[in-house]
Amino acid sequence: MKNNAHKYCVSAMCKVLQLSRSTYYYESKIKESTDEITPRILEIFKASRNNYGTRKIKVELKKLGFIVSRRKIGRVMKANGLVSNYTVAQYKPHVDKCNDSKVLNELNREFNAEALPLALIIQFLFISTPQ
Repeated sequence: MKNNAHKYCVSAMCKVLQLSRSTYYYESKIKESTDEITPRILEIFKASRNNYGTRKIKVELKKLGFIVSRRKIGRVMKANGLVSNYTVAQYKPHVDKCNDSKVLNELNREFNAEALPLALIIQFLFISTPQ
């Protein structure tokens, strides 16, 4: 069909051959194999002392002339068991500053629900208003 494209209309040739025009214009894209990318990813990951994730590895690969998506880098890392040091969640203690003034425990949890109320604790809050 490409040899006769200068003589005949593409849509007419497709109609005669009973093909869709998209079949004529479709060009298969050669996919990059992960064989040449995998050693580069391993090298960059080891050079970073297992710190780099997909974003930084993508930047380093771009410097070397490889254009690879973060998703593909992630798949290669997962297949080789590479996990960044910073992706592992680390425990951070919570600092609670909302109750600086501690309330004294006057009852020492010595109360019985069956007995009559012996202690009653009430806190009043006064709010001044302009009226």
